[in-house]
Amino acid sequence: MTENGEDAGNPYPLSSVTRSGGGSLGVNRPLKAPLVDPKTCKDLKDALRPLQVRELEVSQHPERGPPPPHPKPHPPPRPRPAGLAKVGKDGTAEEAVRGRRLRNSQESLTDPADTTGSSTDSLKEDQTTGFALSGAVKSRNGKGLTMPPIGPRELRARGHSLSEYEMTGPRNPPHDPTGERGVRSAKVRLSPVQPTGPLPALEKSFASTTLRTANRIDRDCGADLGAQARGERSLHRNLSDSRLMESMSSDSTSVSSLRSNLSVLNPIRPQDVRNRSFLEGSVLGNGALLGAEELDRYFPDRRVGVYIATWNMQGEKGLPKNLDDLLLPTDSDFAQDFYIVGVQEGCPDRREWETRLQETLGPYYVMLYAAAHGVLYLTVFIRRDLIWFCSEVEHATVTTRIISQIKTKGAVGVAFTFFGTSFLFITSHFTSGDAKVYERILDYNKIIEALALPKSLPDTNPYRSTASDVTTRFDQVFWFGDFNFRLSKDRPGVEAILRQTVGTDMDLLLQHDQLAKEMKDGSIFKGFQEASIHFRPTYKFDIGCDVYDTTSKQRTPSFTDRIVFRNRQVDDIKVVKYGSCSSIKTSDHRPVMGAFQVKLRPGRDNIPLGAGQFDRSLYLEGIRRRMSRELQRKEAMKNQGSSTVCSVS
Repeated sequence: MTENGEDAGNPYPLSSVTRSGGGSLGVNRPLKAPLVDPKTCKDLKDALRPLQVRELEVSQHPERGPPPPHPKPHPPPRPRPAGLAKVGKDGTAEEAVRGRRLRNSQESLTDPADTTGSSTDSLKEDQTTGFALSGAVKSRNGKGLTMPPIGPRELRARGHSLSEYEMTGPRNPPHDPTGERGVRSAKVRLSPVQPTGPLPALEKSFASTTLRTANRIDRDCGADLGAQARGERSLHRNLSDSRLMESMSSDSTSVSSLRSNLSVLNPIRPQDVRNRSFLEGSVLGNGALLGAEELDRYFPDRRVGVYIATWNMQGEKGLPKNLDDLLLPTDSDFAQDFYIVGVQEGCPDRREWETRLQETLGPYYVMLYAAAHGVLYLTVFIRRDLIWFCSEVEHATVTTRIISQIKTKGAVGVAFTFFGTSFLFITSHFTSGDAKVYERILDYNKIIEALALPKSLPDTNPYRSTASDVTTRFDQVFWFGDFNFRLSKDRPGVEAILRQTVGTDMDLLLQHDQLAKEMKDGSIFKGFQEASIHFRPTYKFDIGCDVYDTTSKQRTPSFTDRIVFRNRQVDDIKVVKYGSCSSIKTSDHRPVMGAFQVKLRPGRDNIPLGAGQFDRSLYLEGIRRRMSRELQRKEAMKNQGSSTVCSVS
């Protein structure tokens, strides 16, 4: 050891500094300056020598008493590694580099877990007035000289970034009157910011708008979303996408869902693709295309919407410009799944009529089937995503004229199976005349006996079917058309009742209705029901106005156009709407329409499937016309806006 307090044999060179997990920091050059300043150790011994002399005097002369309290000496300034001396204007570049390396190694040793610091942080110069090593540095007497470490917690708080103030320190540091040279913090510590008041409560759902989805979640979307799906089953399944987005509340973190909640499609497992075969029937209906699983997926409440419209067109060549009021009334909240339109005395161009229907319903629907018997037309439209669950469609016709070649009176029927429920739709035109009630009953009896349906479709409940009545061979039956039943009262009396009628209460008129009387007696439409009538008589009007017949015949206003229904199980059919369309005035009859909710049951794969068949050419023509009409409307609005001229007088 030299006289300056340095140990010649162990100058404590820092030849290599490594992290706790291995890996060198690249500090391989030994430090030339010792870690402990010898001058500082000598000053410490000089400061302690007077205290030792005073204690010796007290022990030799106890009678003098204890010495007066001596002010506690200030601790000597803590040693600072020479390599970290402040680099000023006169400092060398070597000293600056040595200080940076030692500081970098010190941060790594004190925080072995933090390995995310950038290389730029290690190159920043520490220009503060003091620095302390973490750990203990051996002094010349072998004892450890403990110094408080500068932990990496403050460095981690800001990502190992130092502000300009922290790097340079205060420009004019205050003078320390005690002469104490303590360790100065490497950065300024700021007190944490505390909120002045309670934080606002979060909303129920704080997901961003783009992540919010709505709507019905299928059962296979995950167990965590099952409760939400069950809660949403009460909503009507016919909601459109835009309606769903408005009516549904946002779910939480829906991005974890297997699919969009608005989608009808579901993920298909490879195992299902391998195992499922629709060529074999399933006894219990499980796993079948028409089984309970598929039915519950598309119809959780197991009810399908059916829209019926009947209209005697009076053979007019000119069709209404707009059929929206007939098929899509504004007072209905939802569109239906099936649209069945029956026409009596139809227009000469049947294809044009079907195209107009497709144009009105738009791309959501396709024409499943169309049948005709002379001037009797029956058209069936279905939502395009439901055609896979329909069987092949069958139809039959019956004429009630003595001469069969005259096809103005009679009936046309269309039958098919949807899932496990069989449907029969009949439109008919009975014999006209105020007093020909018996002839109309004969027409009815001939139709139910002669209508040869079903042909190849299996009967879903053969034990409740009879060979003499076609309506008993199907689960759900709708019969509509121009039945020609009149009011058994003269015209002045009917007009007087109409003037006294307040609102839509037609009970006084219906007391004279021939059809209601015959149905009550059981002579016609056995087992059928009709919804309550709350609309004015639909026959007979002058064309183009709301005035009843003003011709020389002065026909009595009557409810000739009707819709009746029958079901095998009680309450299978629920009436949603039953009314007339008063805005279409191109005929002497007003169209009558009704909306119904029909119960569905799962089926088996033992029926001849339609395999998605529909009239493709009609679909394309209807969409083309719809687009052309929309373009013409926009062009007309544009021309109307550009033709407006402002004149200044």
